[in-house]
Amino acid sequence: MKTTRESAKEKSHDERINSLQELLEKNYDAEKGYKKVLEEADSPNLKAFLKQQAVMRNRFATEIHTAIRALNAEPKEKGSTTGDLHRTWIDLKTLFTKNDDEAVLEECLRGEKASLKEYEEKLKETTFSPETEAVLKKHLQEIRTTVSEIKHLEDLAD
Repeated sequence: MKTTRESAKEKSHDERINSLQELLEKNYDAEKGYKKVLEEADSPNLKAFLKQQAVMRNRFATEIHTAIRALNAEPKEKGSTTGDLHRTWIDLKTLFTKNDDEAVLEECLRGEKASLKEYEEKLKETTFSPETEAVLKKHLQEIRTTVSEIKHLEDLAD
């Protein structure tokens, strides 16, 4: 029979894996979202920014994938249904909006704010190894920078 300590340790291990899986899924969704809005953008500068963000989210996913493997777990291989729905919403919104670049930026900002919130919650609620925590905090800082960049681009688009 397992001791309470062993049971708590397993629960903590499972929580780490689940938190990382959710962040992995979020990054798959963000990468796909950036690739999708890249098709909708008009401005070459915006297209370059969106491509850079897709590459960054691919890197985040790779780093989280590695952290999940380090916990002897099998990483998820694709994003969520919610992410698919968000990309469909982007399609509909850009169809009915006159300034496509501005609509694209609004959707990117909304997605990045959701990512910020999720990273902050996972870091607050889950105990990660120091290495994984450092990686996630770096992601969080890069997402904050992206939010600032999007707000700046929105100001330029007005």
